Amino acid sequence: MKEDFYDILGISKGASAAEIKKAYRKKAVQYHPDKNPGDKAAEENFKKAAEAYEILSDPDKKARYDQYGHQAFENGGGGGGFGGMNMDDIFSQFGDIFGGGGGFGGFGGGGGGQRRAKGSNLRIRVKLTLEEIANGVEKKVKVKRKVQAKGTTYKTCGTCNGSGQVVRVTNTILGRMQTAAPCNACGGSGQQIDKKPSGADAQGLIVNEETVSIKIPAGVQDGMQLKVSGKGNEAPGDGFSGDLLVAIEELNHDTLQREGDNLHYDLYISFSEAVLGGSKEIDTVSGKVRIKIDEGVQSGKILRLRGKGVPSLNGYGKGDLLVHVNVWTPKTLTKEQKNFFEKMKDDVHFSPNPERSEKSFFEKVKDMFS
Repeated sequence: MKEDFYDILGISKGASAAEIKKAYRKKAVQYHPDKNPGDKAAEENFKKAAEAYEILSDPDKKARYDQYGHQAFENGGGGGGFGGMNMDDIFSQFGDIFGGGGGFGGFGGGGGGQRRAKGSNLRIRVKLTLEEIANGVEKKVKVKRKVQAKGTTYKTCGTCNGSGQVVRVTNTILGRMQTAAPCNACGGSGQQIDKKPSGADAQGLIVNEETVSIKIPAGVQDGMQLKVSGKGNEAPGDGFSGDLLVAIEELNHDTLQREGDNLHYDLYISFSEAVLGGSKEIDTVSGKVRIKIDEGVQSGKILRLRGKGVPSLNGYGKGDLLVHVNVWTPKTLTKEQKNFFEKMKDDVHFSPNPERSEKSFFEKVKDMFS
C-alpha cells in the first residue's frame, strides 16, 4: 500500500502551502543523494518526498488527492500516475524550493550545470461508458508523438561548451557581478544537432504513430486527468520524454444516471402492477437483474440495491443503485374500465390512506442523500 503523502513529509492534512514547502525542503536536504552517496534507502526517501511535494504543492492536485487518495492519479500501474518521476523531474523543482541555487552538486533550477531537456506533454481525451467506469478498463489508443529520427547525431554546444549555461559578468557600483543562465543556443541541454536525416525537424525529431495501453481504474469521474509517464514527445539528444495526459470523458447511459458513486434508475410500472405486485427486470452496470415489486407499492417509492453502484475510487466499497418507482396512470380507458373506476371512487380500498411509516417526499430525498 502506497504511503500517505502527508506522512512522508511529516505534516498534517491542514498544512499551509508554506508549511508544505518547508517540510519538503527539510526532507530534500536530509535525503539528497550528494549527502548520502550509494544509500539506496535515502534515494528512495528522496523520491518519495518529491512525489509528495509534486501533488501537495498544487492546489488542484491536492484537492483531488484529499478526496480520492492515490487512485485519483494512478491509472492502474505500469507507466501511469505520479509514480513516474525521475531525478531530472525532481531537481527541476529546486529552483522554486531553494530559490534557484539547487543547494547541492550543481543541480537545481537556476544555478545548476547541464540540464537534460524534457519533451513536451501530449493530451488526449478518452470516452468511457458507465460500464467501463464501474468495472475499470484497459484502453489502447493511437498517439502521434515526436521521436528521435534514426541517424540523428548531436555535438557539444559551441556556445556553452556543453555546460548548458552561460556566465555573464557585469560591472555594478558594488563591483563585478557574475550570473549564470541557461544557454539559449541549446536550451540548457549542452548539445546541438550535428546531422539529421531528411524529414526530421530542426531538433532531429519525426512524428511517429504509436499504440499506447492505458489502464483506467474503476470509479474515475468525468473531467479527471490521468498521466502516462514517458509517452509524450521525446526530447532531442539525451533528454527524456514528456508525458501523455489523459482526460476522462464519461458518456451518458441510456437508463442509468450517476451521482457520485450512486446510480439512479427510473422504473415505470402500470397501475395493475402497482396493485398486484410482481417482478421487473432493470439495468445495472453489471447486467440486468430482476427485482420484486410488492403489492400496493406507492409511486415515489425508492428501492435501494446496495453495492450495485460504482466502486469508490479510493477503494472504500461501492455505491448503491436507487430504483425510483413511478406508477403510470392510464390516459385513455374503455367504457367498461371507466365504469369500474367510477364504482371504486368511494371504495375504502381505493381511498388514500398513507400510513405513519410512509415517508414524505422530502424525507425520501433526505434519505437518498444520506
